Amino acid sequence: MKILFLDQSGKLGGAELCLADIVHPFKANSLVGVFSEGTFPDYLRQRNIPVKILTDQTLDVQKSSGLLAGLKSIRQLLPLIGNVIRLSRQYDVIYTNTQKALVVGAIASLFSRRPLVYHLHDIISPDHFSATNRRIIVTLANRATLIIANSQSSREAFVQAGGSPNNLRVVYNGFHLDRYAEHVKRAKAEEKEIFRNQIASTFIASKTGIENNIRPFIVGHFSRLAPWKGQHVLIEALQHCSDDVVVLFVGDALFGEEDYVQQLHQQVKQLKLERRVRFLSFRSDVPQLMMACDLVAHTSTAPEPFGRVIVEAMLCETPVMAAAAGGAAEIVEPGQTGWLTPPEDACQLADTIMNIYHQPALAQKVAEQGKAMAQRRFDVRATNAQIHQLLQAVLSAGKAH
Repeated sequence: MKILFLDQSGKLGGAELCLADIVHPFKANSLVGVFSEGTFPDYLRQRNIPVKILTDQTLDVQKSSGLLAGLKSIRQLLPLIGNVIRLSRQYDVIYTNTQKALVVGAIASLFSRRPLVYHLHDIISPDHFSATNRRIIVTLANRATLIIANSQSSREAFVQAGGSPNNLRVVYNGFHLDRYAEHVKRAKAEEKEIFRNQIASTFIASKTGIENNIRPFIVGHFSRLAPWKGQHVLIEALQHCSDDVVVLFVGDALFGEEDYVQQLHQQVKQLKLERRVRFLSFRSDVPQLMMACDLVAHTSTAPEPFGRVIVEAMLCETPVMAAAAGGAAEIVEPGQTGWLTPPEDACQLADTIMNIYHQPALAQKVAEQGKAMAQRRFDVRATNAQIHQLLQAVLSAGKAH
């Protein structure tokens, strides 16, 4: 099966990590077309996955863009669309992984007469998209032969926005269980404590911070820094926690959200939490960092399409708490595999953190149960088998016509 995969982003995010895993079994006869150079194409090259940069122009339209911005982007899209039309004739299927890729891929499929597949990684709602962009996504996706949603929440939001349920299937993201198992195995051989001590040492002792003889309780937050990811909620909650609770933010701004990063630093300063908060930017050692944390917090203020970080933390056997909305609520069983708190409720967030802080034995038990559940439900081998079966059906249907 020859597949042309399309993704708009040169940056490595959750949707791109998911796509890389999906592409891998098809890499001998397929190609990933990306709309800009960056960390994502580099990631593919490191895994010997064929990749081609399809344009040297930046596409200006954003999720919040209105009709005028959309019309202005047409001129930019035309050369790219022409390129994809010519390229797609060499492949059996066009597999689009993002919204801009859907626009380009949908138009290309009309001319090349190749089946269109759309992998939906987003909640199509006013929280995330303008009215214009919601109409465009739904209209184009409805003509796809297959739509793959990454959660029931993504599926339901798409249908509520006017999407057709007929060709819509839910396939959860998959993870390489062996990689996480190896990290956990090494961590249990005292690596975890060494790594943890290195992190703890960065939190400087002071009268208002961590005393030298107190072991800090480390809450990790792993996400790009963006308003809807809710880092500000965790900072607000931190002021209601005991002084030995500290927060580690791993991630940085991705899509023009630098102003929000400055707001976070200002919030930390205003609340006098400088000695209890660290910003580590993007890191390649995320599993080790997660295992060094006492708790991983997910604090999105809007429904999360899936919640990749939640599953990663579970596979690292670290307790996890998440905002009770969207895909996160499909992953976490409260009190059994993790904890859920209302989105944007800093006081409840603080209470939950302190409850976990005071019950280490329960936290460890929940972490172990979370790991077992994640291993059962989110094995990349099962995910790829599902997608392969769906793509075979798409190809068979195309040949029948």
